[in-house]
Amino acid sequence: FDIPELSEVLDTCLACKGCLSECPSNVDMTKLRSEILQQKYDRHGTPLRSWMVARMAKMEELGAMVRLFYNFFATWKPSSWVIKKIVRFSTERSIPALSRYSMKALVKKEQAQYRIARPIKKVYLFADEFTNHQEAELGLTFAKLLMRLGYKVEIPKHVESGRAAISKGCLKLAKKYAIKNVELLADKVSESHPLIGIEPSCILSFRDEYPDLVPDEMREKAKELSRNCLLFDEFIMKEVAEGNISSDDFKELQGEIYLHGHCHQKSLIGVGKCAEMLRLISGAKVNVIPSGCCGMAGSFGYEKEHYEISLAIGEMVLFPTVRKA
Repeated sequence: FDIPELSEVLDTCLACKGCLSECPSNVDMTKLRSEILQQKYDRHGTPLRSWMVARMAKMEELGAMVRLFYNFFATWKPSSWVIKKIVRFSTERSIPALSRYSMKALVKKEQAQYRIARPIKKVYLFADEFTNHQEAELGLTFAKLLMRLGYKVEIPKHVESGRAAISKGCLKLAKKYAIKNVELLADKVSESHPLIGIEPSCILSFRDEYPDLVPDEMREKAKELSRNCLLFDEFIMKEVAEGNISSDDFKELQGEIYLHGHCHQKSLIGVGKCAEMLRLISGAKVNVIPSGCCGMAGSFGYEKEHYEISLAIGEMVLFPTVRKA
């Protein structure tokens, strides 16, 4: 695997998994790429940028303890420029700041204030590493939605999904996260108490990568768990089919919605259910943007040598559609 030509070809792999659904051979190049990178790191060591990106969630956890300092250094131009130079990120990109409170903390506070007398069922919410610290308000909004629809929401004990480690080829690290999550969640999560995810690449790791990452003796447990891990739109439409949710539960909205699906979502489950879910809102016109990848593809769009390519990818369909809208 350690040949320059292979590295050159895989350098512009977006890890979007488009090949898995769009190529007639259905070859998962993303999975092959991760394995090849791990083999390469075993021989030559892990590059600093890959090592840091794979552990970004851990850094954010530590950063959350001193959030003001973290956000200052991440957003202040001189310090931000230095950080980006060290890890070879494009200086044109912004380092994401941390939310004021974590998603876990916000949901816990909401649970204390909002009690449901007779919930439809209890559901588990996965506080993925991106939403938990970078988009906490978004996580709270989804938890509120579930509570207002009559569900008891609980964030179970879990670790990060390992998505960043998988995408950067740090499979030995990702394996540790996969094993830990299967151990923590396999006996809790079931068909009647599913695990619901907000960030597609994180929750879909349970279905796509975990059964391959865990040891043989855990494989059946991982597969059983994966069957009950649902993306937000899958859960909503499943409950619609069961008669627990209907369009009457939502206010009318006169307006247009433009939907750009996540790459892993498009490749592994499609965006059909997401569009159906949005059409539950009467009055809303839903337009599915026929786009491929947005160009960011995890850390790809941040990386100095890939910045121009990432913009070109976004300009193919997505950016012009957004500007036109």
